[in-house]
Amino acid sequence: MENTYNIFLESELLESEKNPTKSKFHIISVPLEKTVSSGSGTSKGPDAIIFASNELERYTGKSEPCSVGIFTHPTIDCDQPIKEVMNNIKEVTKEVSSQNKIPIIIGGEHSITYGSINGIFDGLKLKNKDEIGIIQIDAHADLRKNYQNEPHSHASVMYLLSKESYKIAQFGVRAISKEEVENRTKFDIVYFDGEYINEGKTIKLPKNFPKKIYISFDVDGLDPSIMPATGTPVPGGLGYYESLKLLKSLIEGREVIGFDIVEFSPIPNINAYNFTAATLIYKIIELINFNQ
Repeated sequence: MENTYNIFLESELLESEKNPTKSKFHIISVPLEKTVSSGSGTSKGPDAIIFASNELERYTGKSEPCSVGIFTHPTIDCDQPIKEVMNNIKEVTKEVSSQNKIPIIIGGEHSITYGSINGIFDGLKLKNKDEIGIIQIDAHADLRKNYQNEPHSHASVMYLLSKESYKIAQFGVRAISKEEVENRTKFDIVYFDGEYINEGKTIKLPKNFPKKIYISFDVDGLDPSIMPATGTPVPGGLGYYESLKLLKSLIEGREVIGFDIVEFSPIPNINAYNFTAATLIYKIIELINFNQ
């Protein structure tokens, strides 16, 4: 199937809704695939998601989230060294945030979150990095200090961000090393793991958790029965509506300043999961609109 679309939801957007100045949301594609340690394909994720988005309806049954505008930026070049890619992501998200817009980063591997958040921090001209709280939905903690000799590994991104004093709350983790358990304590990370969530217990962020929120959604946080299109699927994950309900409760009364969808690896000739990822992005946009 030829990819004739390179703009998120282009088939449904009015011309005024594609205007970068007027658009509340800015899509940034980052097809990074440099440190994946299992299944490959994250470099193809952003294009597959954007293409699938053009089969979505602008009306969700509750609202038309795109009415506030969704602008799609040119794809970030990922053929450079990973530190240069991080700097380029940072510059784009900084520019978007400085205009009080909300960046949506489509990956690519989870490493991209590092550049995204640091750009938003600079763009908002905040004083301290602990003013930003990261809501991480993921099967893995990503708290390894240095994985496979790469500090910017997808398995180390939350370690780097914690070290820089961003506050993190993890949801749905069900594969974790002893090193990462220790780092949870070291960095005072909030967590509600997959088994705990499955037990139906109350889940709330601490009262002192930052009001400014960045959502990092690794698609392997979803159960493989609905999202096998990822390099490291782990059984026991979240459901589609369960994830949205969780996010709705977590962002209530807080300000979402950006979010990403990462680690999506499309499966050739099976488009259902591409649509799932695209729909998830659009529904998170709706949640943010309702909340802010």
